[in-house]
Amino acid sequence: MNHPLKRIAVIGAGPGGLTLARVLQTAGYNPVVYEGEASPNERQQGGTLDLETDSGQKALQIAGLLESFYQICRFEGQSGKIVDKSGKVYHDDTHDDTADEVPGIDHYSRPEIDRTVLRELLLDSLRPDTIQWGYKFMQAIPVSDHQYELHFENGKTDVVDLVVAADGAFSRIRPLVSEATAEYSGISMIELNIMDVANQFPELAAFNGPGSVIALADHKGIIAQLNGDGRIRVYLGFRAERDFLDIVDIPYDEPEKAKPQLLAMFADWADELQKYITSANGAITPRRIYMLPVPHTWESRAGVTLIGDAAHLMSPFAGAGANLAMLDGAELALSIINNDDLDTAVRQYELKMFEYAGAIAAETKTNMELFFSDNAAAKLGELMNSYVNQ
Repeated sequence: MNHPLKRIAVIGAGPGGLTLARVLQTAGYNPVVYEGEASPNERQQGGTLDLETDSGQKALQIAGLLESFYQICRFEGQSGKIVDKSGKVYHDDTHDDTADEVPGIDHYSRPEIDRTVLRELLLDSLRPDTIQWGYKFMQAIPVSDHQYELHFENGKTDVVDLVVAADGAFSRIRPLVSEATAEYSGISMIELNIMDVANQFPELAAFNGPGSVIALADHKGIIAQLNGDGRIRVYLGFRAERDFLDIVDIPYDEPEKAKPQLLAMFADWADELQKYITSANGAITPRRIYMLPVPHTWESRAGVTLIGDAAHLMSPFAGAGANLAMLDGAELALSIINNDDLDTAVRQYELKMFEYAGAIAAETKTNMELFFSDNAAAKLGELMNSYVNQ
């Protein structure tokens, strides 16, 4: 092969970029990962993830990390129930008798892991000099038909043979290959945190169970997930105009003042569901949900490609974002390893990724529309029950 010594740079140290770097390193490559954050602990990495057998877990298997994942993931965390605003249950697998069985059966197709824990697993698998922290990417300038000069806010530059955009929803590299931009999806969310829930709010912990609760009605939702650190992370979802989070005039940085206003939005919901709001004792964060066109494709260009949200940003209603990012990283790495020509490797990866990511993006969009439709709990419950009965 004629490119193991070529310079490969990854912009972004998320799950996709780290998976790519890990697989390349196992084959003798020396990729560099540039990350704008100053350290791994600069900010919260978000909530819990369920890793799919054919995407996230497949990527970890390619990376040689699947057994390590099984040792730290939460198999019980994939359980959950679906209710409407009255608390009527449409699907419930929180008391599934298979919960004590061993990994490998279908029941364990989506074990949970906190984003922070997953990132630590990937970071620990890399050589210490792989990540360049505090390198906020600014632009990539072509210097030849196959090379780019990367410029960073700290004044550093690097000339690379391949730059891989793992820099998320508002990628600064995406414009090199695509005119598409992330657009507001029509869904806004407000994130709440209930810390130390088992000790502080045992009744809510019992109601929630070891996994998640999805409550849907009136084109709104309360989605709650137990995290590995003992908190329940709650997402209040709304089908709304783009400026909704501003118009409601909620003091997000003052939780005790914000909670009564949030509670008023769910005034006729069951008491056990309202407790997800009244029990909140952590940060409150408003979030607009963005997405790229479905499907999103581009003409291959020498020296640059996209993975993860940079390539196929979608809403979170199939739990696919991190899974696909990791699969992208693994598939791109394998294509590079197994092709003599770097440009050919990139083209082959992109064509394969367009197919699987396009299908998942379409499914995710459908799910988003279902979550905020009329009789959403009944529809989602029927869908989930059909999977169980297959």
